[in-house]
Order: sequence, then structure tokens, then C-alpha cells
Amino acid sequence: METQLRLSAREIEVLLKIARGCTYAQAGAQLGISAHTVAAHIKSAYRKLDVHSAGAAVMRAVELRLLTEGAKP
Repeated sequence: METQLRLSAREIEVLLKIARGCTYAQAGAQLGISAHTVAAHIKSAYRKLDVHSAGAAVMRAVELRLLTEGAKP
């Protein structure tokens, strides 16, 4: 699937954190990056997934099977 190839591993990790209810600050702390960097990864994922909100990004990633049980936390 083309979209899957375009999302980076970090973008997927960040989306997983957001899908699990983390704030940008919490996701950043768990991943060892700043909340600003989390926001940059989310923004990039929005563009690639053609969405305009975190919820829509998570939903689209789930539809595309990018966020699965076997995905890295």
C-alpha cells in the first residue's frame, strides 16, 4: 500500500501514542522527543493521510491498517 510506505516509522509511533490517548507532551516524553517534534510528525502524517485533525489521522491510519496490534507502541 503506497500510503504505508510514505509514513515514517516515527510518524506511526506518534500516531499510536495519540490513538492510545496520549497528549503531545506525553507522547514526546514516552518517545524521548519534544512535544513540538510530536506536533511536526503529526502535521506530516496529516498531509500524507490527507486529513486535518488527530482523530481523523488515527481513523484513516486504522482504515489503512497502519495501526495494528502488532505495531510498535
